[in-house]
Amino acid sequence: MSHPTAAQGFRDRLERVMRTSGLNQARFARQIGVDRSTLSQLLSSTHDRLPRAETLVAIAKGSRLSVDWLLGLSQREQVGAELVEAPFAFEAHDRAPLNDRFLDWMSEANGRKTRTVPMTFPDFLKTPDVLTHEYGPGFSTGALFEERRARFVTTIFDGAEVEACFPRQAVESFVRGEAQWAGLSTSVRREQLEALADQSEKLYPALRLFLYEMRETYSAPFTVFGQSRAAIFVGPGYFVLNSSEHIRMLARRFDDLIRTASVQPHAFSSYAQALLAEI
Repeated sequence: MSHPTAAQGFRDRLERVMRTSGLNQARFARQIGVDRSTLSQLLSSTHDRLPRAETLVAIAKGSRLSVDWLLGLSQREQVGAELVEAPFAFEAHDRAPLNDRFLDWMSEANGRKTRTVPMTFPDFLKTPDVLTHEYGPGFSTGALFEERRARFVTTIFDGAEVEACFPRQAVESFVRGEAQWAGLSTSVRREQLEALADQSEKLYPALRLFLYEMRETYSAPFTVFGQSRAAIFVGPGYFVLNSSEHIRMLARRFDDLIRTASVQPHAFSSYAQALLAEI
């Protein structure tokens, strides 16, 4: 349930919009494409929920206002401006590493940093054998994946910056062949570690890898694409956040993680090479 204060703030702004329009409730509902009963419910003082995302977008689009302003996240009404996106959405995950959506969002960041917190280490640095082990026997690291990896590297060389922060314990668990990596051969693990050391050195400083300590902190997997959007990975899909406040919140969380990182980007390659002696 949404906090009543947030719902009240939205209701106050919705009432203001309707008064400004000069329309009665029925005509205003038709203008924004929302059912009249839904509008009545949103305007009711006993209703303490924010509208669903699609209803919020319909109101913003029909009134030529920003979603952020309707939610009280911005003081700019942006009347007549291009409609901003809904503050959040859920998108299914196609179980494809480095999928096109990730690459599109990275491009849309317009040269600003993409900052990602993967569950283990980034898919774009994994070898085909490791990806096949992780994603299962039905997964194929064929031409399509290699095209995506090449696109990622090209984006890096074209001026994009990527920072990734992930648990040191996840890398060391991989080295030992534990947890989800159980059954992965020594040769495959060595090849992957060599690739991590090599790519982190070749792509530095455009690609910067940090390792944090799971004993000190924890983070769910998420990615911040510049100031455009952020995505939180929840297994079957992503919660995609488009509001500026949510994006800033996750960017601050990323800053907190890298401030406490025990392995910094300039030292990552040496760290990975040293682990080879343990395999």
